[in-house]
Amino acid sequence: MTFGPNFGKVAVLMGGRSAEREISLMSGNGVLEALRSKGVDAHAFDPAERDLADLKRDGFARCFVALHGRGGEDGTLQGALEFLGIPYTGSGVLASALALDKVRAKRLWAAEGLPTAPHVLLNGKSNFAAVARKLGTPLFVKPASEGSSVGMTKVRAAGGLKKAYNLAARHDAVVIAEKFIDGPELTGAILGERVLPLIRIETPREFYDYQAKYFADDTRYLIPSGLSKKKENQLQSLCLKAFHALGCHGWGRVDLMLDRRGRPYLLEINTSPGMTGHSLVPMAARAVGLSYADLCIRILKLAHVG
Repeated sequence: MTFGPNFGKVAVLMGGRSAEREISLMSGNGVLEALRSKGVDAHAFDPAERDLADLKRDGFARCFVALHGRGGEDGTLQGALEFLGIPYTGSGVLASALALDKVRAKRLWAAEGLPTAPHVLLNGKSNFAAVARKLGTPLFVKPASEGSSVGMTKVRAAGGLKKAYNLAARHDAVVIAEKFIDGPELTGAILGERVLPLIRIETPREFYDYQAKYFADDTRYLIPSGLSKKKENQLQSLCLKAFHALGCHGWGRVDLMLDRRGRPYLLEINTSPGMTGHSLVPMAARAVGLSYADLCIRILKLAHVG
């Protein structure tokens, strides 16, 4: 057995009750195995099955947050861990809440002069035809506070907006319609203050949806991204600015699109990104010679202390 840094007893928080529970369990079990391979005293902990107070009672000294979506990535868990006085990976309470809320994140980026795709808030009484005229079609409709493309639809004509809204509204009371950016999708993984090589994502599906993210074998991930060195550096700088604008910490992933003219538009920040076999942060880390297990150790070292 190898002995890594002395983190004490570590809880890998996974599962939870969000719509992304299945992916969280995949992420968490990967992290758990990796930490143990490095000699870390790591244990699985599912908040859907155990009270968070058990973390303190059972002597956990640090938490690796592998929860995704609500209850794990929205600041509520982070607040509980700060109350318990247990350091945890990823961003703090406010940054986590802001990043999961796509509407607030967009407003903050706009206030900072950072580019993000135009959008409109929807409700059951919205004039869907007017929304389609304003944003153009196709466009995307999605819940404001879900991840992994849960409840998201690519709408090709105004007639499909109502159905897309109803689907998104099942997951969140706040629903947004977002302008379609007709260009490549990119993601920038952030580790500490470093932005790892950008990944260009290509899928034959309608868009990079839940299936394409985690299960499809025909999704292509291009590293290097095919951009010029100058362009990649500019976009990496934009990712870091977006990360800092929301007050994010430790690690995360910034998703963005380029239009046909190469202009970038920020989509969202994931403050607890996936760590599955299909996940993007481990992929970017491998591109700079950082193994999955070493990546987990780096993230754990960056644990947030409230």
